[in-house]
Amino acid sequence: MSPADIKKDCAKEALAIIPNHSVIGLGGGSTISHLIHFIKEKPNFDIQIVTPSAQTKLLCLENGLQVLHTECVDHIDLAFDGCDQVDAQLNALKSGGGIHTKEKLIGTMSDEYILLVDESKYAPILTFEKPVVLEILTDALAYARSRVEQLGGKPAMRRSAAKDGFTISDNGHPLMDVSFNQVNDIRKLDNDLQAIRGVIDTSLFVDVATKALIAGESGMRWLNKPNREVSI
Repeated sequence: MSPADIKKDCAKEALAIIPNHSVIGLGGGSTISHLIHFIKEKPNFDIQIVTPSAQTKLLCLENGLQVLHTECVDHIDLAFDGCDQVDAQLNALKSGGGIHTKEKLIGTMSDEYILLVDESKYAPILTFEKPVVLEILTDALAYARSRVEQLGGKPAMRRSAAKDGFTISDNGHPLMDVSFNQVNDIRKLDNDLQAIRGVIDTSLFVDVATKALIAGESGMRWLNKPNREVSI
């Protein structure tokens, strides 16, 4: 089975648990793109969508799906998203997209925040092979750099070859990638990073995800709190 087929099967499994007449959150990535197409093809299916991703929003609109303004929504029935890695306690790390602040908001607003991943992105404990991303107030850059260094992190401002200067989030703030060699207490790290004045939010998700659907060559399994896996 190809990686694309695995992602399609994962999206079909996600589709099966979406109630009709519900408000759902959709993140970004190829599995979410497959899910959007399956939603469009399902007959008599009336749902509304909230998304932090400009690309997902455009794809939804191109497929005739209704997208709500997030600022007008105070509750989401369930949300689906991807991540760079998720562990047995449903801690997750998201580094690439730089939209984690809005993703975390949507995850917190949702009754269920479900991560859709392939088995290569699961680890018993987060390995921090990719950096934690901080969205930061510009005035706090030097202060935040000093604080994360005190926590053992190696900060680097995100840049892009396609843009001069720092990479700026959709909210208008710079992004700082912070690498950690070893993390002994994920929850404490999350609390310490969140406590830095000027940090708007981090890409480390602790107590946000409620489930993960892990897809692989041998099928799919659900990862649920408290650390209970259910085979599908």
